[in-house]
Amino acid sequence: MGYLDSSTITVDAILTKRGRELLARNDGSFKVTQFALGDDEIDYTMFNENHPNGSQYAGEAIENMSLIEAIPDENHIMRHKLITLDRGTSVIPFIDVGINIIKLAIGGTFALTPKTLNYNGVSTGLAEPNGYNYTIADRRLVSRFTATGNQQPKARMAQPYSTTAVGESVSGNSLSVTGISATSLFGKNTKLLTTLTIEGRNTGARLTIPLEVSKTVAITTAASSDATPSESI
Repeated sequence: MGYLDSSTITVDAILTKRGRELLARNDGSFKVTQFALGDDEIDYTMFNENHPNGSQYAGEAIENMSLIEAIPDENHIMRHKLITLDRGTSVIPFIDVGINIIKLAIGGTFALTPKTLNYNGVSTGLAEPNGYNYTIADRRLVSRFTATGNQQPKARMAQPYSTTAVGESVSGNSLSVTGISATSLFGKNTKLLTTLTIEGRNTGARLTIPLEVSKTVAITTAASSDATPSESI
């Protein structure tokens, strides 16, 4: 959801299909129990401490910015959620998985366990107590997408044999993902690309990395976050 403009508090909201179903029941089953705030559209470089009219106008340009309307695409909205950190925190936590890209062969499996750096004063990395949210942008490219430890209900589930890319989210301490076992989606392409977004459930730290599935057959079907699966043509 989002504000229609910066001068009113009228809120524009778009419900998911499930949300519309619950609202249509009109029996009280539709209840908003959680929400998050974000500042995706804010350009903080526009804060001008040297404003000619005085410091009280330093944030004038930001306050007059247009705000984006609600869109149901997690790739383009709520990417920068507002978070609350412990008092005295001087550095922003960030997620590290030890790699810059996940490469899968057909039927190949990759496992990773994220760590959050600068969390609770530990600069070398610490697992978040409530785990992480993992979101793959195109679920069609993997046959298995599961998390272990601190699992939460799936936020979104892709339909089998979907003709369009559909995302899926799972939650847990670690993630295991297996590439598709068929070549029908490849066509003339030798590889297919999507993204994996990891978000800390305690800190809100966020990391997005590419996920590549190549049109080759995996020799091994297991790997860790510090190694790439072996592949052969």
